[in-house]
Amino acid sequence: MSMLFRMLKDLASGVFARQPGPEALHQRGLAMRKSGRTKKARDDLVRAAEMAPNQAEWLFDAAAACYAQGDHRLALEYCKRTRQIAPALSGPCQLQAQIILGGERYTKVLARVFEQLRPRTYVEIGISRGESLQLAKPPAIAIGIDPEPMLSRPPAANHRIFAETSDAFFAGHDLGAELGGVPVDLAFIDGMHHFEFALRDFINLERACARESVILIHDCYPLDRETAERIQPPGFWSGDVWRLIVLLKKYRPGLAIHTIGTPPTGLAMVRNLEPDSRVLQENFERLCEEFLALDYSYLDQDKDKKLNLFPNDPEKIRILLGGS
Repeated sequence: MSMLFRMLKDLASGVFARQPGPEALHQRGLAMRKSGRTKKARDDLVRAAEMAPNQAEWLFDAAAACYAQGDHRLALEYCKRTRQIAPALSGPCQLQAQIILGGERYTKVLARVFEQLRPRTYVEIGISRGESLQLAKPPAIAIGIDPEPMLSRPPAANHRIFAETSDAFFAGHDLGAELGGVPVDLAFIDGMHHFEFALRDFINLERACARESVILIHDCYPLDRETAERIQPPGFWSGDVWRLIVLLKKYRPGLAIHTIGTPPTGLAMVRNLEPDSRVLQENFERLCEEFLALDYSYLDQDKDKKLNLFPNDPEKIRILLGGS
């Protein structure tokens, strides 16, 4: 019996010795993913992640592999574990948002809005690299406002860039005059991720709109408390713009507000505007005090209802915008 036991032990040792280590499993999993063998990739990457649970990038690779296989529950779990180890990585938050919201990213939704509305005038606050501003094609008049624009290409002939804060712009310029007396047909608020800045931008833009104009607001469907803090964390951040949706629902009930569930942080569409309304402007300080005191826990129950979440469905969005 002792000889048989030794033989079995030697055999087992030889088998285990041939098992790949975590590094080899991870590399093999990446190769499998590149070749399109997603199931084998998931198996290897998950095993590697479990063998090296402090390797944040490996955990995220496992999350992405699970997502590719349709295992959203496990993908979300690996994203959560990745964020605990490396909160500065934005990839896990992006993937979580994609799983939770689904559908096209906001840039593609924006492109379809432009295609359907064909606005004569467009104003964007917070242009960054200018990708969304490029959607405004001639003959539309487009104004971009950003204190530090970092355009990836020169502005088009129909674009005017104002390198200043939106507060400075509205204090020093007549938007209607800048647009040649034509109302703002479409506007996009994507500037500071703080509620009170977005509120001021909405107030200033609505005055220059017509009733049938559309104002879009980015970053109003936060992923979670951590990414919705007022102080920017490392990595992914939406800030507290969500408070603006709650405020508008309460104090401007005549507005039509739909927050399209598009990754990564939602895109609110506000219609049925009232350019002559002064409710928000005249009560600005009081409203800021009220809603800055509103804790994120307000969204813990019925978050979708409280933020007027709308399906990220191209056909439903088209009908919402007046398509027949």
